[in-house]
Amino acid sequence: MAAPTEHAGIPATSQIDAEPTSSEFEPGGSASDDNEEDLTEPRILDTPQDIRLEAVANTVAVHPSRDVLVCGDVDGDVYAFSYSCMEGQNRELWSSGHHLKSCRQVRFSEDGEKLYSVSRDKAVHMLDAERGRLVTRIRGAHGVPINCLLLVDANILATGDDGGTLKVWDMRKGSAIMDLKHHDDYISDIAVDEAKRILLTASGDGTMGIFNIKRRRFELLSEYQSSDLTSVALMKRGKKVVCGSSEGTVYIFNWNGFGATSDRFALQAESVDCIAPVNDNIICAASIDGYIRAINILPNRIIGCIGQHVGEPVEELAKSWDSHFLVSCGHDQLIKFWDISSLATTTVNEYRKRKKKDGRMKSLSKKAFGDSNFFSGLADELQKKEEEKEGDDEADDSDSGSD
Repeated sequence: MAAPTEHAGIPATSQIDAEPTSSEFEPGGSASDDNEEDLTEPRILDTPQDIRLEAVANTVAVHPSRDVLVCGDVDGDVYAFSYSCMEGQNRELWSSGHHLKSCRQVRFSEDGEKLYSVSRDKAVHMLDAERGRLVTRIRGAHGVPINCLLLVDANILATGDDGGTLKVWDMRKGSAIMDLKHHDDYISDIAVDEAKRILLTASGDGTMGIFNIKRRRFELLSEYQSSDLTSVALMKRGKKVVCGSSEGTVYIFNWNGFGATSDRFALQAESVDCIAPVNDNIICAASIDGYIRAINILPNRIIGCIGQHVGEPVEELAKSWDSHFLVSCGHDQLIKFWDISSLATTTVNEYRKRKKKDGRMKSLSKKAFGDSNFFSGLADELQKKEEEKEGDDEADDSDSGSD
């Protein structure tokens, strides 16, 4: 079946031209003209404005060297946008309707020239990232819908499906060099070590799988956890592996100690649906409750709230190429941007602070609990007072413990 015809997106802008006034046509109206220019000049915002989509996006990925992102939605469409902190300057670059069913995940190549996508239609697509043109299609790549993908290097791609099968593809040949099924349920996420030798898979059967790419073989499964493992990432310079779960617990494994967890951290969240490492110590974790939390690993602490898709599950997180923004997509059909520029330098003390009586998380951005400037300013003031009080409490506790 021929692929659907490619269609170009129409650039969207929120900038509105001001109504002309009579003074523009009167002699000596230059001052008015200057004011008119001031009114229409775009503002510089802290973060790019939200991008509204026509359908729920399952996945989002950010270009490795440009202010460009792509997303795939439940209708099977893939969109590319440029984003900017200048008000009204987000632009749709292209859209592609080559997938027949829901697009589950998209990823850029390391050089940003290619884009890979997988879908419920069981196909793997490679697109020209500049124009959205379909370059390669592998039809029926899996026997059941594909759920996730990972680009190992320029030519090697790993995919996991709803039935628990992992395949590794050599895209130069368009064929699988590994085809292994050791999970009893869907593969939710895939990670690879820095040496590109070991693949790690998180699965809905509650286990993490370890696969050796170089030897093209299965190594082992971790012990079973009490819920689905939804995500996996390497931390602490590859010495730790972190998995999110559907019960809201973060599981931590030692490298080369994959059989059993070394630690676990229960969040006050319904689930940990997706995670995005910020640095070797901090991850951002999103949940079905819509909150995006910043979490320090060892010591295990919730640092605070980055932001939220109000009342809607978050599907995926991605860090911008310059590490300045975190990008999220949720069931509210929005792509949102969060300022995480200061998060990477955050340090967490071993001392465990007292929990706030009202259970509120610390706000880590002006937009964390809403976009209203008035209320965000009020929240910042209250938070500052609370932190000062906590500092006094810590000092008192420290003094009392020194005797």
